[in-house]
Amino acid sequence: MTATVNPVSQNQIFRGHVGKIWRESSVFFAGSLFTTAAGYFFRIFLARSLGAEALGIYTLGMTIVGFLGILAALGLPQAAVRFVAAYIATGHLRALREFLKRSLFYLLFTNLILGIAIVICGRWIAASIYHTPSLAPYLFLFCAIMLLGSLNAFLGQTLAGFKDVSRRTVITNFIGTPLNMVLSVALITAGLGLCGYVIAQVGSAFAVLALLALTVWRILCAQAAGVQIDVIPLPGDVLSFSAATLSMELLGFLLSQGDKVMIGLLRNARELGVYAVAGALVAFVPVVLQAINQIFAPTISDLHASEQTLVLRRLFQRLAKWTFACTFPGACVLIVFSREFMSIFGTDFKSGWPILVIGTLGQLINCAVGSVGFMLLMSGNERKLLRVQIAMAALTMIANCFLIPRLGISGAAVGAALANTLTNLWCLHEVRKHLGFLPFTRSYAKLLVPCVATTSALFLIHKFVFTSEFLIAALAGSVALAYLIFGTIALLTATDDDDRILTSAVSNRVKTFFRMQPQEG
Repeated sequence: MTATVNPVSQNQIFRGHVGKIWRESSVFFAGSLFTTAAGYFFRIFLARSLGAEALGIYTLGMTIVGFLGILAALGLPQAAVRFVAAYIATGHLRALREFLKRSLFYLLFTNLILGIAIVICGRWIAASIYHTPSLAPYLFLFCAIMLLGSLNAFLGQTLAGFKDVSRRTVITNFIGTPLNMVLSVALITAGLGLCGYVIAQVGSAFAVLALLALTVWRILCAQAAGVQIDVIPLPGDVLSFSAATLSMELLGFLLSQGDKVMIGLLRNARELGVYAVAGALVAFVPVVLQAINQIFAPTISDLHASEQTLVLRRLFQRLAKWTFACTFPGACVLIVFSREFMSIFGTDFKSGWPILVIGTLGQLINCAVGSVGFMLLMSGNERKLLRVQIAMAALTMIANCFLIPRLGISGAAVGAALANTLTNLWCLHEVRKHLGFLPFTRSYAKLLVPCVATTSALFLIHKFVFTSEFLIAALAGSVALAYLIFGTIALLTATDDDDRILTSAVSNRVKTFFRMQPQEG
């Protein structure tokens, strides 16, 4: 049943949520943009300093701790987003503090157990499974990354549950990332190589953990001052939700990392290093969607629980449209100039340009349908999302087993893009079936004109104007021009009333941020 809201109130609610989503997601986006821009140059340094094989060894280590880290996390980070917000909204502050206390204990226990298992079995895993004995000496450090990563993920998602994405972004992106880069450059330059890079990650992760823990503690003390804690087990709904999200994260690992695991098993560390660098560029494509999801996820839960279906539908449609609009120009540049982007990393990495093209196309579809996965997860349809991921994880493994021996790393990219596309289309079908929503409107269809204009302009630039001299500056200029062309045409031809509300909210936030305060005296 849908709650009845008059049009004026509905517009006010819509505008209020747009403002909140913009404020929080813009900080996250700024952090992601900073991390990605700095990370791009940092990866150039890594690629040229360490080489493809060392980066492949590092990627193999991260697949091990990535998989076991999901098991060690027990689904609790995602549970923190939902239940921290729910406990605050309902005033159950005692349950909130107990949830945080017991969750941190479970995380420490499971990570220590699995870390010991990795150290004991490490040489066998490196030599017998990945056929890379040189991985074994680094596994102890990778265990430390797993432990710190699990704790940081939980505390970071706890801040998301507090709807304080801004401070989390400052800590993880604006403090943690530069610290990691500075330590890495110093240790690699000192001659420590891959070992120095991994040590730098451990050090920066520990610093981030300390800052996140302090921030969560201060917020918790303000929220629940004087509340006594009774030692009680975690409620059944927390355990059920955590079990469901744990299953989905394991399946998500197969979907996102299964290609790297199979390359490590069927090919070699050098090819994996090339694939990992191309994948790092592809990972930037959905950054706008990720930024919006940070705050839209709890918003979905709020609006669905309060039966404000019309507002939720409007938000879903607007955000999907402008997520794609903000993504397409940059993605188009990656595709058209894929060879140039990969050549920056060195001659070892030029062959990875098809990976960049295929992966970017898959991520464009991901952004085009919007937050369909979170629409299912945060509306009580997590089991339907789980069913989708089970099927797609199986398809990914089958596709990788068939394609990688025949096509190499290009086959892995095809399998990953295919799974990504089918996952999003299936989730879109489930959202339409169970919630009655589709992201596509007439206004969305009008984005076709700026898409065609931008793509045509970039191909012409690449053929007749682009020069390899001052390559990085030329690529940056191409990105700026793509957004200028797309943005100008989109604002002139593809806006409606809801878009104007959205752009007005964004404009007001920007003006408020830059408005000069009158000086006293």
